[in-house]
Amino acid sequence: MHVPDGFIDAPTSAVTGVVAAAAVAVSLRGARRELDERTAPLAGLVAAFIFAVQMLNFPVAAGTSGHLLGGALAAILVGPYTGVLCVSVVLLMQGILFADGGLTALGVNITNMAIVTTVVAYAVFRGLVKVLPRSRRSVTVASFVAALLSVPAAALAFTLMYAVGGTTDVSIGKVAGAMVGVHVLIGIGEATITALTVGAVVAVRPDLVYGARDLRQRLQLRVGGELVDAPAAEPAVPVAARSPRKVWAVGLVTSLVLAGFVSFYASANPDGLEKVAADHGIDKKTEDHSTADSPLADYGVKDITDARLSGGLAGVIGVGVTVVAGSAVFWAVRRRRTDDVSPSSTSTTAGSSA
Repeated sequence: MHVPDGFIDAPTSAVTGVVAAAAVAVSLRGARRELDERTAPLAGLVAAFIFAVQMLNFPVAAGTSGHLLGGALAAILVGPYTGVLCVSVVLLMQGILFADGGLTALGVNITNMAIVTTVVAYAVFRGLVKVLPRSRRSVTVASFVAALLSVPAAALAFTLMYAVGGTTDVSIGKVAGAMVGVHVLIGIGEATITALTVGAVVAVRPDLVYGARDLRQRLQLRVGGELVDAPAAEPAVPVAARSPRKVWAVGLVTSLVLAGFVSFYASANPDGLEKVAADHGIDKKTEDHSTADSPLADYGVKDITDARLSGGLAGVIGVGVTVVAGSAVFWAVRRRRTDDVSPSSTSTTAGSSA
């Protein structure tokens, strides 16, 4: 789904750039309400994890592969506003350092992969958790369905953009059918990865999963043959006092292993967009990437001839850069929230009202 330069004309790319910039600005403001001292560093980790898993192309069908988009996963783990920022950070790192996704098409990619996937997934997720039983399993099921639907939604969004600003004369109906069809299959992989990840985190630290913050499982006792809720007990250690460092460390190590080692075994088949573009002539006017001479272009380290070492090192560097860049953004957002509710501002407000 990484759109290269040349697929979409300049006016449409400019409009999507404005849309993307506005969405990022709104998300920066909205993320202040989602992030706290525990989740701010985890948001940077989520961005790094998405970067790592996006390197793992999995085979789909007919010589086509797919990879995680990540909007659903980010929205459910850290919130929809923060989720948009997570995927945007990943796309920015990929475009600048790895020549993956055009720079003039950055607005297109953020709109498709960060905004559409996050908005659709979180809307579906919230709708499902309201009607499903209040349980951890329901959160996992809702995550699966939300992620599954988010991918073809992004494919349809790209098709609409191409209908408006495509640079080649192709049958939009055929492109829409091919894009949505192959991305439904890719969505199954997306849904599986998302559900497994959300399920793993919610099993050990449900308080760190934004989409599960309303989940409160009460102990039930059998009284007179019927199950009744037991009185709520105070936890031995308050949730707010539990350190997320263990989750952060496990997540970072997992991301490094996936990007540095497992990525070598990823499918080499073209992804869904590349396959559809080649089959239908969308790629006739593809332009060379602005950073094609980057030392990390195409997810390899320049001048290292061993493919396994080159790709693994590039993956590790990518995870490191993404977690640092993402963490810096989210800590800055968190500090802004702290400044907004600082004692001085509170006392000023109190004094004014008095």
